[in-house]
Amino acid sequence: MESAKEFQESYRKIVLAFRRALPDPGLRLHFRPDEDLRACLLYHWKTMGIILTPEHALYYNALQSEPQEEALFWDLVSRTDHALPPPEPPFLSRLRRGDERLGTRSAAKYQDLRQSILERVDAILPIQDHQVPRPAVQGEAALSRLPDPEPDTPSLEALLAELDALHGLDTVKAEVRSLMNLVKVRRLREAEGLPVPPMSLHMVFLGNPGTGKTTVARLIGKLYKAIGVLSKGQLVEVDRAGLVAGYTGQTALKTRAVIDSALGGVLFLDEAYALAPERGEQDFGREAIEVLLRAMEDHRQDLVVIAAGYPGPMERFLHSNPGLQSRFNKYLIFDDYDAAALLAIFQGLCQTNGYTLSAAAQDHAAALLQARYAARDERFGNAREVRNLFEAAVTRQADRVAALETPSRAVLMALEAEDLSV
Repeated sequence: MESAKEFQESYRKIVLAFRRALPDPGLRLHFRPDEDLRACLLYHWKTMGIILTPEHALYYNALQSEPQEEALFWDLVSRTDHALPPPEPPFLSRLRRGDERLGTRSAAKYQDLRQSILERVDAILPIQDHQVPRPAVQGEAALSRLPDPEPDTPSLEALLAELDALHGLDTVKAEVRSLMNLVKVRRLREAEGLPVPPMSLHMVFLGNPGTGKTTVARLIGKLYKAIGVLSKGQLVEVDRAGLVAGYTGQTALKTRAVIDSALGGVLFLDEAYALAPERGEQDFGREAIEVLLRAMEDHRQDLVVIAAGYPGPMERFLHSNPGLQSRFNKYLIFDDYDAAALLAIFQGLCQTNGYTLSAAAQDHAAALLQARYAARDERFGNAREVRNLFEAAVTRQADRVAALETPSRAVLMALEAEDLSV
């Protein structure tokens, strides 16, 4: 069996090789995968019901390409007990933006790397038949009985105002409102004992990256909670790597665990077509699809599944299993933002982050975004394109202002046309 030290040395070589292969120095600087991989491993162990031993701590601590604090076994058990679905690490969004700019696949390659490392740890550490007892922490039992604090629940009116405030997406916003009205009237008819035709709440979001699909999915969860359709209204975002494992039977367990975390809310399946790749019947993504279909039927009263992705590949996904098309009968199309919407998003980023635009800078931003919209292709990032422009402008402004001796507040806030020069 590969020792923890050997595993760590191999892991460091893998991370170093991946970092060196990144096409941009800035991406290499921000590539820090250790904490993401550790968080994914904890959540994987929790969802798979893995019984931990001190040996697990050795391999958990081996996931470090740079020196960092090591976890003790009992601390690791506690961390695993309380593990939540890991958030997307900041460097992964940077990799995606780099891919859009350079036409590379660094983000997808990292996700494959992450999956392979988790599977490698599984292969090294087989499932144990017994669990080492954990010493009780004083007060822990009492704390575990306390209910989770209820978050502030926004009103239906506030949520609809938030929907209306989204830039562009006029067709999507109208369809969401119509869907809300339909669901509300169905519930009123049910309360009066009137018949209601069968209806599936599961949806497909079709559109390119950066068109607001995740934002709208999160709002739908909150809106459905506000009108009593969903009990919690949370959004659980997942992709293929979050559902698929490397061994027969593990994918089903992993997918069920994600579904359990989404009950009462919305399960947002990003790039859903990756579950049905064109590589034969043995792909484990098909196992995940079967589990999803069962859950969509069994929990249709308190679970909404939204599958999202590019229009073309999503057709393949929906035809990969006869049950998918019947479960998803509502399609929302997220068109690319036009130049006016892109400029409004840019202005909103400036306002939110405390920057002002001179008239010349605003004209220059409008011209840049109009040109990018006109030249867009399948890699066009929509709102991500705007964020890239904003971040680059802020960096150039900082370089310019840092050379001044005592810049005023107004100067610190001002973005000039020269800051938006490409």
